[in-house]
Order: sequence, then C-alpha cells, then structure tokens
Amino acid sequence: MTDLEAAVQALAGVPRLLVALDFDGVLAPIVPVPSEARPLPESAAAMEELAALPGTTVALLSGRGRADLAAVSGFGSPVRLIGSHGSEFDADGSSLLDDEQRERLDRLAAELRQLVDGEPGVTLEAKPAGVAVHVRNAPPDVGTRVLDAVRAGPATWHGIEATPGKAVLDLSVARMDKGAALELLREGEAADAVLFAGDDVTDETVFARLRPGDVGVKVGPGDTAAQHRVDAPPDITALLQQLVEARRRRSES
Repeated sequence: MTDLEAAVQALAGVPRLLVALDFDGVLAPIVPVPSEARPLPESAAAMEELAALPGTTVALLSGRGRADLAAVSGFGSPVRLIGSHGSEFDADGSSLLDDEQRERLDRLAAELRQLVDGEPGVTLEAKPAGVAVHVRNAPPDVGTRVLDAVRAGPATWHGIEATPGKAVLDLSVARMDKGAALELLREGEAADAVLFAGDDVTDETVFARLRPGDVGVKVGPGDTAAQHRVDAPPDITALLQQLVEARRRRSES
C-alpha cells in the first residue's frame, strides 16, 4: 500500500469529511477551449457517490466563475460549487461587490479589452468579481507580451488583486484565495479532515493551510507544499473510487 493509499484509508474513517477539488487539470483534463472542459465520467460518478454518503461534503473550488463552473462540470446540489478563487459562495454573485468595486470592475474590463484587442489567441473571461486573461492558445511571444503588459498596468491598480495561474492571469476587485475559501468551508461543514487535490499555483494557498490528518494531492509537475503527487486526472479518478469504497465500508460497518 502506498503512502497516499494509506492516507485515503485513514480519511475514510473520520466522522465528517470534506472533499474539495480544483476542476481543470484535476477532475477534467486541460483543453484548448475552456468552455469545452468536462469532468472524466468516472470521476464525476465518484464525486456524486461521495456526496451521497453520510457525513461527507463534496465541493469544487475553482478559479472559474461559479456559473461557468456549474455549466462545464454538470454538478449541482449536493456538490458545492465555489467559484472565482473562493469569492463566489452564492449562486449568482449579485451581493459580492459594493458600488466602488463595481465601478472598478467596469474600468478594469474596459482597459483589458483595449489592451488585448487584436492579440491572436488571447481571450478574456468575465467573472462576477473580475476578469481573467487567458494566453494558453496564444503564440509564446504574444502571451508573454500581453501578460507583462497586464502586470505592469491594470494589475498594479489600487484595489486589484492579481492571481497568476497556468497561462492565465486572474484580476479581481474582491480579495479572496482558495486557501481562505477552504477554511470557510471547513468551518461551515465542521469537517474533521479534508482531502484537497489541485494542479495550479493558485492551489498552493490551500496546500499551505492543510492540517495534520488532512490529505493534499498535487496533480502534475511543479513545486508544491502538498504531501502527495499524482500524474494526471485519471489518477484522481482512482483515488476518488478508492475513497468511495473505503468510506462506504466504514459507514456500513
């Protein structure tokens, strides 16, 4: 039995378990067109099975806007959907911003549209509390030039929070990160332990907050504070299936 398998077996026995995962690169393979991302079917089935077990809360914690996350993941209640790096805990984000933040967001969106106009392969993703600049499909020199301009320009504005990711820079007018969001989830669900899996640099804010008895899993390469690592989304499928079986046995015993 590997260290990760042993850790999952231990997690299965806690009274209240929180399973929180990033979406892209974890439940769903990374694809060139973000709107076409879908969870691996076996992972989706395991998530739904976990969510139906007693004392088990399942959540997606993503940089995507919550509505976008719901559309691409296909999940609804009882799976909790936390979007915009934790800024969206409600369904539509309508109460997320005050008037000053809304004005700042309008200015930010206008500036970014002008900045990326005509740049091949660069796309903007509007979110309730910000805008993400995606360069995954841009030529490398274009992506570097655009992100450098964003970092030197709108990312420096007062009240703007910049969060770098894989081929994306997320700009927000509301301060939140995934680590803080996980703590809110843990407290709200009174979880005894947490399983979190992520692949991006933004997920390190979660790994850094995990406690003894929690399990953190990094998907793919890169420096990480997670205790465990797997190669790709199919490995997360296997992990979730293992957890389903172990937790079901514990609940039935």
